[in-house]
Formats: sequence, structure tokens, C-alpha cells
Amino acid sequence: MPEDFDPTAMIERFRDRATAVRSRGIPPIEGPERQRFIDQAQVDFMDYAMLGDAEATLVEGILTLRIDLRPEPT
Repeated sequence: MPEDFDPTAMIERFRDRATAVRSRGIPPIEGPERQRFIDQAQVDFMDYAMLGDAEATLVEGILTLRIDLRPEPT
């Protein structure tokens, strides 16, 4: 692991990726390929957004990402 690894910067990169996925356009494709592209974009956004919301800790070379998936209280 590089000595200059910054878990907070990594989390910020995932936030940026989630924003990029959400704002990118759909290429000029048709039919089933179009739906596959849309479905994959939704999965990519969900993954990047979850990691972008993580709390990262790095202790003795072990990176731990904590993500609260509990529903919002109503």
C-alpha cells in the first residue's frame, strides 16, 4: 500500500464518480443495448454513491469502509 494513500480522497473520488454517472448522457444506441446501458448506469450510480457515503478508517494497513444501509427514520 502506498504511504500516501488517503482514504478520504478515495471516498471523494467515488462521490465524483457517482455524480459523473448521474450526469452522463445516453449514447445513440437502440433496442436491448439501450436498456442494458441504462440498467448498468443505475447499478454503477448505486455502487459509487454507497461508497461515496462510506466512513473510511485505515488502521495498521487495514482499510475498513462503514456504510449505513438502514432506512431513514420516519
